[in-house]
Amino acid sequence: MNNSLFIDVGSYQKQKNGEDCYGDTIYSKKIPEERRVISILSDGLGSGVKANILSSMTTRMAMKFMEDNADLLRSSEIMMDALPICQTRKISYATFSIVDSELEGKTRIFEMDNPHFIFIRNNKSLSIKGRKFSSPKWKERAINASQIMTQPEDRIILISDGVTQAGIGNQKYPLGWGRQGCIDYILKEIQKDPRISSQTLAQKIVEEALNKEIGKKAGDDISCICIYFRIPRKLLVLTGPPFDEDKDHEFAELVSDYDGKVAICGGTTANIVERELCLKCQIDKTSFDTQIPMSSIMEGVDLVTEGILTLTDAYRMLKEGIDRKSNVASVRLVNLLLSSDKIDFVVGTKINIAHQDPNLPMELEIRRNIVKKIFRLLQSRYLKEISVRYL
Repeated sequence: MNNSLFIDVGSYQKQKNGEDCYGDTIYSKKIPEERRVISILSDGLGSGVKANILSSMTTRMAMKFMEDNADLLRSSEIMMDALPICQTRKISYATFSIVDSELEGKTRIFEMDNPHFIFIRNNKSLSIKGRKFSSPKWKERAINASQIMTQPEDRIILISDGVTQAGIGNQKYPLGWGRQGCIDYILKEIQKDPRISSQTLAQKIVEEALNKEIGKKAGDDISCICIYFRIPRKLLVLTGPPFDEDKDHEFAELVSDYDGKVAICGGTTANIVERELCLKCQIDKTSFDTQIPMSSIMEGVDLVTEGILTLTDAYRMLKEGIDRKSNVASVRLVNLLLSSDKIDFVVGTKINIAHQDPNLPMELEIRRNIVKKIFRLLQSRYLKEISVRYL
């Protein structure tokens, strides 16, 4: 197995209509020293706050047990014992699906009462046989354990029953969308875009499930985690001019020498690259927006944007979700960041006098700080591999 394999993890959720919080909980964590990525989806009994407590406790405990390589059957008993008892049904209950992946290729999947995971290889859904284990203490609960040696371009999809039961009771889907309906949709989306990222695919699955519901109102929490094993996609982000002007040519050559996609954020930064590499830079008028400056087009560069305003808006959307039309510069930057795996930031440290203007918004961050916020979020929430270099 290729040791440079990257595990791209994305997730998306919609809470049950009328509830203020998710009854399902999603938790993913990278363990760099062990070259592992663990992803967990838990569905708490019922919905709303009560379900959220059950599923949150389950994911936190399960993550701790998985990190420690504890016996899962015994760990499941401990989790069931620890969960509050439902006064109506007299059970402590939350389902879970766990994917424990190693970069070398071995992946273990553990499931209890969630819809069975979906495994895609060579644009086909493959059935993976697992082994069932029952706890002597909780005999009505069975854990299904599977193991796969993953390959580049494999995908694993975890879904809650809010996906498979979407639309249940309406004329077209009297028994719900079903697992097979979800599989058919996933294969269609991958066929349309074989490189579709986990984040985008997870969002599409949840939104398609919501479309099946009567009045597009979720009858249950709808949750999805997508895991995509692939050769890493690299991205270079250049922002800000170097402190020393003598470094301008070295700075610009990073663009021509880079083995991957390139984004330039900042007008002065773009001018340096344009001048030093004898390239032409033109405004992209199709990216017009009333709040975010337009992007530009430069040969050999995937995206050219304004600097601080665009980076600040990109950070906000990474935290809150995309809410602008797709061709806006900051949206294109977010999509480029999320579709990449190894992201190299090169940050110039020369102070831009324009940013000292007191008429600019108070929340405007200086470049170095906003880049730090972006790469920390990309690392913690999106599990990207980040490097930062200051010039």
